[in-house]
Amino acid sequence: VQLQASGGGLVQAGGSLRLSCELASEHTFRTYVLGWFRQVPGKEREFVAAIGRNGHTYYADSVKGRFAISRDNSKSTVYLQMNSLKPEDTAVYHCAADRALILSDYGRAGAYHYWGQGTLVTVSS
Repeated sequence: VQLQASGGGLVQAGGSLRLSCELASEHTFRTYVLGWFRQVPGKEREFVAAIGRNGHTYYADSVKGRFAISRDNSKSTVYLQMNSLKPEDTAVYHCAADRALILSDYGRAGAYHYWGQGTLVTVSS
């Protein structure tokens, strides 16, 4: 399974970005739980958001109300719409996928088998 993330960049505080992550050549996309995590140098990978097979969404408290995760099964793509960005959102954002997760594992990076290469988001103050 290959994941290709895109959409990162430089944005001013208060601005918006939309990240995309496609599961290449994956015909069973709808069976995957999908997550977004972020990481800054010297820190552990941090949960941002996840979306289940049924479309239910889950968020870290730090992004709730500002970020929205969604999926398009016809395009094998998961999105992360990020609004009201803050300098503390600056990080490399990674998408992740797994077919065997239970709900209690959605926020745990070590539970996901497949990862994208990461896309850098920089929010200037």
